[in-house]
Amino acid sequence: MIHLKKAEPTPPSVTQEIRDTVSKVLLEVERDGIKAVRHYSEQFDGWNPPSFHLTDAQIKQGLEGVTDGFAASIDFALEQVRSFARAQRATMHGLEVETLPGVTLGHKLIPVNSVGAYVPGGRYPLIASAIMTIAVPKIAGVGHVVTTTPPQRGTGRINPAQLYAMVQSGADQIYAIGGVQAMAAMAFGIEDAPPLEGVDMIVGAGNAFVAEAKRQLFGVVGIDLLAGPTEVCVLADAHADPRLIAADLLGQAEHGINSPAVLVTTSKDLGEAVIREVDRWLETWPTAAVAGEAWRTLGEVILVEDDLEMLHVSDSIASEHLEVQTQNPDWFFERLTNYGSLFLGRNATVVYGDKGIGTNHVLPTARAARYTGGLWVGKFIKTVTYQRVTDEGNRLVAPHIATVADAEGMAGHAITARLRLGELD
Repeated sequence: MIHLKKAEPTPPSVTQEIRDTVSKVLLEVERDGIKAVRHYSEQFDGWNPPSFHLTDAQIKQGLEGVTDGFAASIDFALEQVRSFARAQRATMHGLEVETLPGVTLGHKLIPVNSVGAYVPGGRYPLIASAIMTIAVPKIAGVGHVVTTTPPQRGTGRINPAQLYAMVQSGADQIYAIGGVQAMAAMAFGIEDAPPLEGVDMIVGAGNAFVAEAKRQLFGVVGIDLLAGPTEVCVLADAHADPRLIAADLLGQAEHGINSPAVLVTTSKDLGEAVIREVDRWLETWPTAAVAGEAWRTLGEVILVEDDLEMLHVSDSIASEHLEVQTQNPDWFFERLTNYGSLFLGRNATVVYGDKGIGTNHVLPTARAARYTGGLWVGKFIKTVTYQRVTDEGNRLVAPHIATVADAEGMAGHAITARLRLGELD
């Protein structure tokens, strides 16, 4: 393995200062409720209205800026995500099986009752994030979805297209609150609106403060995953198009200066050509200030000997987004094990996944793809087990269970089993 371009060492994305700030906000919101939410919303967003909850009239007014063309494209993306989520949900089934005569075991699939969806604002009002984090739990059967998003500073205004996506995706309540205070409000309860005690689960991407808030709130509520700066990795051989690869790398790098973009290739000529094409693109790239900085510091081009080494390097990187632009992408499809979402062939691209082809864009980063996948309907569904035991089944099971309990020294457990055999008075 040879680096034709190597990333620079970078400091950790979450500092002790971030951890301490997040902890302080969460504790104050838990203790002081809406008073603390107002304080931090005023401090960070210049926004402290009588109510953070958008009324029907405010929503109607906010949607006036959405053109028919925007609406049609958002509706298209929404239907693709819903359609794929429905298909995924259809693969999930309850189970009931008689494992022994008189012993019936099973599992049920029960949706989470309430979800809080955080929709990022900031540099980019992420329209697709609303679809991914609101429509999908609704398809899963979640009864109540609360949505928060950062308002434009000082105005409380939400980007109209983003608001349209929230409404169309089925949000039950929409709040103009951003940052850590929004995460805390969803976890501990918002104003006097249901659910008063807070949601059961929080999902969605955000900046380092939002990600740290999710980490600290895990246990108080469920979360989807801990997503850091977005990543892209491209696997390519000599048959790939260097200009196209360069564009795909920069397209994802525009998320932020801390977004890694990596090419792994078996062709030195292709690797060097991609580096040149990135430089050419940056002369006219509309977000060159961000994407260019990300490429200069975190961009990598790795030269490997053959497809097998490319496979091993890719699985070690465990990238959030993985494009395969090789002569035989199916060879990699059958063997790759670590990635958040996979894009096979030159026509499959990260931007399709990001903006609404149907797969979800809330995905594992920082090598978390080694042990988890991304957001999907299954994340919102609890698989819970049950048992039914007849007298016949009891006679088969109880002696063995009591013996195991005895061996563990748990005499009380043994008693509860033997009582069912009538062995104790």
